[in-house]
Amino acid sequence: NRLLARASRYRMDAEMIRDLILATSARLSKKMYGPSVKPPQPPGLWAAVSMTRERFKADEGEAIVRRSMYTYWRRGMPPPQMTILNAPNRDACIARRERTNSPTQALLLLNETEYLLAARHLAKQAIEAIPDNANERLDYTWETITAALPDAQERDTMLTLVTDLEKVYTNNSELTDALCEGLDLPSIEAKAELAAWTLAVNTLYNLDITKTRE
Repeated sequence: NRLLARASRYRMDAEMIRDLILATSARLSKKMYGPSVKPPQPPGLWAAVSMTRERFKADEGEAIVRRSMYTYWRRGMPPPQMTILNAPNRDACIARRERTNSPTQALLLLNETEYLLAARHLAKQAIEAIPDNANERLDYTWETITAALPDAQERDTMLTLVTDLEKVYTNNSELTDALCEGLDLPSIEAKAELAAWTLAVNTLYNLDITKTRE
């Protein structure tokens, strides 16, 4: 492969990035066929383009984690998380998509609720599978997301991040409860651990190696 590989590296398309995050977190629905679905989007969507006071109403349950090919598109107001990552608005056919790298894209991947839930789901899996070994837990999450293992410097950086985050969340119950909302955890320490690893996994989802086709 090293001698024969060809084609340039590029940031993956919007749909691929979303499906990758959902798939590696084990949240992606395997259901096939059926009508389009509406994943959660910012409030007030469609208000500026609707002449009939129609408003976006998100679906619930399994529908919101189906593959991106099933996402409902409205040409006048396409899904923001897709257009931020250069998905075309479908007003016209295009031969090739633009690919940019902007701060807005990083903010999307760091703050989108759907992606935070995916990170929390994978973090919870890692904690349950490997309860007492932070190094092995990092290997588990890193390999699940990137299909590789961290080097020594990457390992030290990530474990330091987790340690610092655990201190922050242990001392700030309001932030911790917000990130662990809907989960029944026995103590503030357990919540802080999950919150810290959620942010660590979310960081891994933003690595160049994660969202770039090599």
